[in-house]
Formats: sequence, structure tokens, C-alpha cells
Amino acid sequence: MKKVNCFRCKHFRTTWNPAFPRACEAYGFKTKEMPSAFVLKSTGTECLQFAEKNQKKKNKEVGNPSTIDYRL
Repeated sequence: MKKVNCFRCKHFRTTWNPAFPRACEAYGFKTKEMPSAFVLKSTGTECLQFAEKNQKKKNKEVGNPSTIDYRL
């Protein structure tokens, strides 16, 4: 089994609550530990709601490092 990385999941959130700093929107809970570890401990199975975040590609053009036009 592949270990689930919650930081790469679109359902993972951080909270302002120091007692429960991590949250899973898919399952609807907050926890002190990583949500995937909590799911594994509670159910005995890996997280079934994991969905990879859509990472936007920055600076698609290789020659232009930014979108600012510096021409006068």
C-alpha cells in the first residue's frame, strides 16, 4: 500500500484551532495528527477520499520568466 500524503490532497485544510490544527473536508473532521493516519487508525483501511491537488504550472513559457512586460 502506498502511504497517503495529505499535504497533496485537495480535501486537506489547516485550521486556526491549536488543539486540532489539521482537517479533512471529505470526511468532515479535525484532528491533531495527519488525517490519513487518523482514518487508517479508525477504520483499518487507507484513505479512500484522497484526490491530488491540481497544481498550476507557473511560467509556461521558458523564455519569459514572468508575465510583466518591461518594454517601454
